[in-house]
Amino acid sequence: MCGIAGIFHLETAKPVDPDRLRKMTDSIAHRGPDGLGIWTAPGVGLGHRRLSIIDLEGGAQPMLTADEAQVLSFNGEIYNFREVRAELEGLGHQFATSSDSEVILYAWRQWGVECLKRLNGMFVFALYDQRSRQLFLARDRLGVKPLFYARVSDGSILFGSELKALLANSLLRRESNLRAVDDYLAFGYVPDQTSLLKGVKKLPAGHYLLLEQSRPEPAPVQYWDMDFSQRHKASASALEEELVNLLKQAVGSRMVADVPLGAFLSGGVDSSAVVALMAEHSRRPVKTCSIGFDQQSLDETGYARQVAERFRTDHRKRIVAADDFGLIDTLADHFDEPFADASALPTYRVCELARETVTVALSGDGADEAMAGYRRHVFHHAEERVRGLLPQSFRGPAFGWLGSVYPKADWAPRPFRAKSTLLSLARTGPEGYAEAVGVTTPSGRRRIYSDRMRSDLGDYQAEQRMIDLMDKAPAQNGLDQAQYADMKMWLPGDILTKVDRTSMAVGLEAREPLLDYRLMEFAARLPTNLRVRKGQGKYLLKKSMEHYLPNDILYRPKMGFVTPIAQWFRGPLAETARDIASGGNLARTGWFDSKAMRTVADDHIAGRSDNSRLLWQLLMLDRSLSRLFGL
Repeated sequence: MCGIAGIFHLETAKPVDPDRLRKMTDSIAHRGPDGLGIWTAPGVGLGHRRLSIIDLEGGAQPMLTADEAQVLSFNGEIYNFREVRAELEGLGHQFATSSDSEVILYAWRQWGVECLKRLNGMFVFALYDQRSRQLFLARDRLGVKPLFYARVSDGSILFGSELKALLANSLLRRESNLRAVDDYLAFGYVPDQTSLLKGVKKLPAGHYLLLEQSRPEPAPVQYWDMDFSQRHKASASALEEELVNLLKQAVGSRMVADVPLGAFLSGGVDSSAVVALMAEHSRRPVKTCSIGFDQQSLDETGYARQVAERFRTDHRKRIVAADDFGLIDTLADHFDEPFADASALPTYRVCELARETVTVALSGDGADEAMAGYRRHVFHHAEERVRGLLPQSFRGPAFGWLGSVYPKADWAPRPFRAKSTLLSLARTGPEGYAEAVGVTTPSGRRRIYSDRMRSDLGDYQAEQRMIDLMDKAPAQNGLDQAQYADMKMWLPGDILTKVDRTSMAVGLEAREPLLDYRLMEFAARLPTNLRVRKGQGKYLLKKSMEHYLPNDILYRPKMGFVTPIAQWFRGPLAETARDIASGGNLARTGWFDSKAMRTVADDHIAGRSDNSRLLWQLLMLDRSLSRLFGL
């Protein structure tokens, strides 16, 4: 795994200053501690930081073809590079290394932009063709690896694996994008469709950008998309068999490495399935690791140990304190933009633990999005059945009134927390789901904004991004729409951002076999009852793993990394909550009403309401502002 950075002059072939490019590349040195490479030519410069995984001696970058006509800076892994290489050799191409990087160069030479359809992997790369004077930027289908870019005042385009690579260039304008602030407070992350810095863009998953000197900047081109509009016709047993075969292929292809390899093991369905198939594929005990908490209600290490013993893995665990919030500034440094998924803290810790013994770790990310594994998918599916029975003209007034009078009871057992369900049923499916996945409601955000912020935002509402995605989704029903929107927003914006930044922070490569695009395409065509059945998601995945895993692993309630932020803000972080409300970077922006902010903090500390997620969002935003704007 690596980091890339670059400068491309669109208008004229101005010289690129290698020192400026080096500063951009050095800012992401943590992504590639094993090597540095800089290459420049008239109008273009490519930088690279290398974490050596495959062909340790011959894979240095930027990499040039033998005739130096094409040059590449690449972040990622191509899992089928051997098959693509064999095809290219059959077409007459000759290779000087054993790396997957060289395969990309000659795939471009042979097929141009169509090469992307042949590559199975996680990647972002910049390929410059000196013959055509074109710069080819591409991102993998699901968005596992990130790419930021921006047009700056001298007419050049800056790009890099992280925002900090662009921030290292003095020409980048640092002006805030207020709509992205609303997006962040709505969802807890800054979606891929926007950035907190005005003018900064993120290349969308499954897209490429083809730039050419002396031509205007084009829009990104989509080369792949998820499609939920079709259904498999085979029997459930045949689909189960096909799923197992796809899982085996995905796991096996991601076990190719010239460095030590292991896996994260939480004891949940997804990571346990990956470890089970790794153990079947490997001749040696699989190296696994898990993080536990000293608070029993948050600890899953017993389930992880059960799976480790079943497959005789070389297992390591580490217990961290439930008040392990000392990473806040470290995380803010690595995420650049504010990121409020508090599970980033234990994710960082498990990456730290893995890196002590391995350089590559397989994770179980992706199955929830592909196979309807989140509770919200199950709830939305049930709500859609009600929407199908009752017209909107009835649901809107009736459920809207019931929701308004039903007491808010976040403290109560789930069956008695009906207020949000009633309000959701009063809306369309996309409207209800968009708020269900959110952290802060539109009214909740407006309540803490200043008058000026409300005026500047006008009628903008962050939830409309997700509503639009669901309305336009290639889908047959509401569950399809919800999963599609999660694949487009939640997966790249939250899950993959979290894993990329925390793993790269410690020089670890994380691989996600359950995000193999062939597996995702298969899952998108599953009949609804093979995704959600009897109040549980991921039905077919769990069924297919019954040969490998016990029922108490497969069918126990989903937990995930839970971080006790509510307790923190009533205990050791109580003063921090008050500081956020009364001053600091947030106050200097003029975006928030200080009196409303103090009420949020005081009500939480006193136990009158649970505002912990909003306080965590505000804390991470406060920490990010000094890095982004120098506040």
